Amino acid sequence: DLNHKIYVAGHRGMVGSAIVRTLQAKGYLNIVTRTHAELDLTNQAAVQAFFGQEKPDQVYLAAAKVGGIHANNTYPAEFIYDNLMVQNNVIHQAFLSGVKKLLFLGSSCIYPKMAPQPMGEDALLMGKLEPTNEPYAIAKIAGIKMCESYNRQYGKSHGVDYRSVMPTNLYGPGDNYHPENSHVIPALIRRFHEAKVTGAPEVVIWGTGTPKREFLYVDDMAAASVFVMELDKGIYDEHTSPMESHINVGYGSDVTIAELADTVGRAVGYQGRISFDASKPDGAPRKWMDSSRLNKLGWKASVCLEIGLQKTYGEFAQAEC
Repeated sequence: DLNHKIYVAGHRGMVGSAIVRTLQAKGYLNIVTRTHAELDLTNQAAVQAFFGQEKPDQVYLAAAKVGGIHANNTYPAEFIYDNLMVQNNVIHQAFLSGVKKLLFLGSSCIYPKMAPQPMGEDALLMGKLEPTNEPYAIAKIAGIKMCESYNRQYGKSHGVDYRSVMPTNLYGPGDNYHPENSHVIPALIRRFHEAKVTGAPEVVIWGTGTPKREFLYVDDMAAASVFVMELDKGIYDEHTSPMESHINVGYGSDVTIAELADTVGRAVGYQGRISFDASKPDGAPRKWMDSSRLNKLGWKASVCLEIGLQKTYGEFAQAEC
């Protein structure tokens, strides 16, 4: 129903803004948003008042405190507290106000550090997490289990249908380009851009360059999110189980950090040397999502890394001007 009132939590973030764009392109007419200044999602009373007033039909929970290795290591208490509070408040108040459909957005870091590759949904809780982002991952796992628990307890009695999608590493318009607290692609884009502008002969990348990562353009993630939300419940239930209901969203292949650096360098137009500082941490050796569950449901990513990086750098360069 294109007239359904849809609340997108985190609409100013990279993923939330892409979800809003996707919903608008599909013709949804009644999208509700609130900035952090207007609604602090860690404040239970404020969230309760918001849901009591707006009574949305659907919720996309894309609001989260996010960051790279440095940010996760520096602010672990904030990462676990803020994310747990946001999830608890939004999911519970959505339920109390009668929301039947909710989509929770997680992260690939929910899977164990040494999970078999590619990581299937069944790898969840099968081993120790990557220590550098464990607090964030624990919060995201709790969000998945909260959605599943509400489905199990209130699915039949209240028609609750709360789903979860786990994206691989995302990039694209609206990303955070902070020099210290950003993820790998925006961090590389900024560094290569600054090196190009200043004429620096070399860019040094953290780590050995050998870890492999999978990257998904954010508009693909938004399209997958809406696709999963719109799936018929019978079909969704057919491809999931009550206590393993999350769905991976990946591109389908991965690249080494060295290959990524080369591709970012080309997108930016940097022509100097690229070297690696092996004294800095690498993180997990590989993080590649098994997206076969989603592919079988009929969705695949469409934006390749080279094109996605060109689009992303174009937006970044325009903002810098």
